[in-house]
Amino acid sequence: MSDRKQSPWIQVGRYLSLAIMLPMSSVAGYAIGYFLDQAFSTHILKLVFLVLGSVAGLVQLIRGLGKE
Repeated sequence: MSDRKQSPWIQVGRYLSLAIMLPMSSVAGYAIGYFLDQAFSTHILKLVFLVLGSVAGLVQLIRGLGKE
């Protein structure tokens, strides 16, 4: 980042997006798995996509915190 001090609202927005990223990626993964389970008449895809969404959200959270 630059040496200038950033606006507090910019910082709030950045950290709020990081805080929302993990739960929303988990919900999105679960939703994808749920609809695929309905389409293919299975019961395991919800869990698989929940884990994949959670891992993806965690990776993005780590990347976002690493930029600070």
